[in-house]
Amino acid sequence: MALNIMQLATMFADKHPGITSGHRLCPGCAAPNVAKFALMTAEALGYTPVVGFSTGCMEVSTTIYPYTAWNVPYIHNAFENVAATVSGVETAYRALLKKGRLVDPNKKYAFFAFGGDGGTYDIGLQALSGAVERGHKFIYIVYDNEGYMNTGNQRSGATPPGSQTTTQPVGKKLSGKIQLKKNIVEIMAAHENVYVATVSTSEPMDFFKKIEKALNFDGPSFIAAMSPCVRFWRVNDDKAVEISKLAVETGYWPLYEVERGVYRVTKKVKELKPVREFIEKQGRFRPLLKRPDADEIINELQEYVTSRWERLLALEEATKDKPIR
Repeated sequence: MALNIMQLATMFADKHPGITSGHRLCPGCAAPNVAKFALMTAEALGYTPVVGFSTGCMEVSTTIYPYTAWNVPYIHNAFENVAATVSGVETAYRALLKKGRLVDPNKKYAFFAFGGDGGTYDIGLQALSGAVERGHKFIYIVYDNEGYMNTGNQRSGATPPGSQTTTQPVGKKLSGKIQLKKNIVEIMAAHENVYVATVSTSEPMDFFKKIEKALNFDGPSFIAAMSPCVRFWRVNDDKAVEISKLAVETGYWPLYEVERGVYRVTKKVKELKPVREFIEKQGRFRPLLKRPDADEIINELQEYVTSRWERLLALEEATKDKPIR
């Protein structure tokens, strides 16, 4: 039976799902809610979560030695290897189950690997691809804040054009990063035997349903979560959900899923708002807006967002009832 908000609110009113208070993430950071939404869904459905976390903002801020903000089994990882580590844990679990060496063979485990966009789009992509290709039953979740925020806002493969970063700053001579954001969702969907989805903390029910679907999927799952960095996106610390919602409403972060090649757009926005609204709400784009070619750069991004939205709707229609495996 599908979960609902009241059920989850009642279950977790007085306890912390996975990550506790007392961590040292920035006030208003969206990343903890990404982990909480995923782990509370798993616990509500009777799973014991096992978590691996690659190096990034959330990993270093929640595990400052000798403290930890995690109350579930947790494995620290380097930037590049969380998918390999958690796939190994999942394999060990299956081996122990087969040999009858588990104390409670009926206990359900959910294996989660978390990474930021730096550890996923770039440094950890090979380990992630390998683990998904091998078919391990685990859920990989990227909290995407569009930069290496852990080390001071360097450009990553997820950084959009025109965004201010320390390694490709926006100024009179340069317009910042010129490449579009890497489409990690389509890269992972191309592995075919996988469940892939985008989520946003501004749409919690959609988020919960996709985690539940990932838990029930017979194979690997990849979830991409929009996760505004209030510090380096230069927004107030109470604006993460509002910015996430605007990303969905403009089509900048479309909510959809791909299950073995079958596309489904899970939130049909009747009329997309202009991407400019998303840009103008954030200080990281303020230097771009001062450039004489700002309209040209924003229009190019708008054309891409519109084309991708129309393509998703077309893929939904074209792949209906046609799983690739």
